[in-house]
Amino acid sequence: MAYELTKKLKSVDMYVPVEGSCKVRLDANESCYNIMDRLGEDILDEIKNTELNRYPDPSAERVTRAFADFYGVPASMCTAGNGSDELISLILGAFLEKGDNVLTLTPDFSMYAFYGYMSELKVKTLQKEDNLRVNVAKVIDYCNNNDIKAVIFSNPCNPTSLGVVKEDIIKLLKNVFCLVIVDEAYMDFWGESVLDRVTEFDNLIVLRTCSKNMGLAALRLGFAMASPSITTALKAIKSPYNTSTLDQAAAYAALKNKPLITEYTAEIVRSRKALQEALATLSSDFGQIERVYDSVTNFVFFKSSKSAEICRELEKNSIAVRKIGGYIRVTAGTAEENEIFLSALKEILAGME
Repeated sequence: MAYELTKKLKSVDMYVPVEGSCKVRLDANESCYNIMDRLGEDILDEIKNTELNRYPDPSAERVTRAFADFYGVPASMCTAGNGSDELISLILGAFLEKGDNVLTLTPDFSMYAFYGYMSELKVKTLQKEDNLRVNVAKVIDYCNNNDIKAVIFSNPCNPTSLGVVKEDIIKLLKNVFCLVIVDEAYMDFWGESVLDRVTEFDNLIVLRTCSKNMGLAALRLGFAMASPSITTALKAIKSPYNTSTLDQAAAYAALKNKPLITEYTAEIVRSRKALQEALATLSSDFGQIERVYDSVTNFVFFKSSKSAEICRELEKNSIAVRKIGGYIRVTAGTAEENEIFLSALKEILAGME
């Protein structure tokens, strides 16, 4: 008798990143800087001192303390995870019961709804405003009138590149009765974090990643900051050895070099501003770019009814960006990468006139 997949597995579509081997990769919101160029020896020294025959430190104590010191938060309120994805899956799967309502916003990171679905939650979706901004008053009202047990969203948002100011996040925390999970993966490029409020709100979980401004996407290391009770529970439900010794060692070496990470972050912000300004100029010259959004992340988001054609033509030029419906998301690259992209895009748009 053949084994049959469960109903929920039958309806799951695999997450598919941009495929191929494009020379210019501006599709995944990665750092355009390889930290090994500057810290290679430090990282290798840390790795050489690891014992590969031993299981990893289950508490990831050393790298967690380095992370806490980097952001000025108590290490006792931090939990290391195998990327933010593992932490999102754990939180939605364990802090909510089967059939509970979890609220996501749209557009936003698609994996929130995916992990909610896989945890057999009732995933509710609240549409953002026409300008893609979050109306916090509507979120509060929806949470309190629809028995929402948790709300999860990215701030700043992937993919829109827009952010909700700290004051509004605090207003949300004060006026709902549910768990509030704020994914701050891109907050290092802005300045409206609520990381310093985790000691004040017992319904707040803040997620951070080492993948973006730190340029450590290959490591898969993320952290959750929350109240002592939530942190204790998270550490109890996670896999005992969820972050590898090599990941812990490499991230520790990077986190101990805060000036370099700060330098890279500032360079990425400058790159994004230049990219956004150039796209705004193209928008005024060519009608195919209908709107360029005011980014506070390491990428730029713009609207185009020709998004499919543009992405297809860029790929022919060995340039990868991310198509999201009638929008395109472009990661800020090096000055050279930005120039290659902009030159190709200008030529493509001119050909569409």
